[in-house]
Amino acid sequence: MDQTEIFEAERPRLLGIASRVLADHAEAEDVVQQAWLRLDRTVTRDATEIENLPAWLTTVTTRLCLDRLRARTPVPVEDVEFGDHADLAGTAPDPADDVALADTVGIALQAVIDRLSPRERVAFVLHDSFGFEFTTIAAVLDTTPAAARKLASRARSKVAQPSSEDALADWEVVDAFMDAARGGDFERLLQLLAPDAVVGADEAAILMGTPASIEGRDEVATFFNGSAQTALAVFVGDRPASAWYLKGEAKVVFDFEVADGQVRGITFRAAPDVLAQVVRRDGADPK
Repeated sequence: MDQTEIFEAERPRLLGIASRVLADHAEAEDVVQQAWLRLDRTVTRDATEIENLPAWLTTVTTRLCLDRLRARTPVPVEDVEFGDHADLAGTAPDPADDVALADTVGIALQAVIDRLSPRERVAFVLHDSFGFEFTTIAAVLDTTPAAARKLASRARSKVAQPSSEDALADWEVVDAFMDAARGGDFERLLQLLAPDAVVGADEAAILMGTPASIEGRDEVATFFNGSAQTALAVFVGDRPASAWYLKGEAKVVFDFEVADGQVRGITFRAAPDVLAQVVRRDGADPK
């Protein structure tokens, strides 16, 4: 296979790594595209022969993710050249370590993961989610295997024992739900929804075409999956919500009921007295 065929075969795996590290599907796609551009430049312009292309792509993708994380939380960064680490193509989990936590981390713990340092986050995801050995992770992070193991262990401890203040605020749950809806992240929608979640609507919203009722986590997730592209974050009174806008005016409010970090209900509202209470917001703050 040529380099394009190998890259396309590796793309799902690279996208999986980037999505887990960054917790942002759109940003992960951008990183994987950057990896492709870097590959094309390296092979075509620099005429460099890459011995193990899957390994090289994994290294480049992971370090690009690390750069993105560092940009979110600025820390001193040393320039690191991309090497050709043959053992990055695929490894088995270290059986001496604790059972992997990453695949069972719920949405309420995403806030904890977001607060890990970039290096902790990369070490944790690569080892606990994808089974890379610490010698491999050390090569990516330009450190020693012992240090890489310590980074992953420290991250695992933080994730396994979140403090009460790490629980997501209601507005974070609402915004995470809407981000997952826009991004078509069905699994994340399921995580955010309570098992008995329901959708309802007032008469004005039904007249505008919203469904009158949807019941059950799967049904609600299916309805919202890939939708709400133009909805904006708002307050309705003091409640965090979202709203569909047309020509600068709120037309339908998505009024959320949140409990214990999950969405229990969403009510579409378009009654004039409700729309009069709508205020745009940026996170927890009114705009």
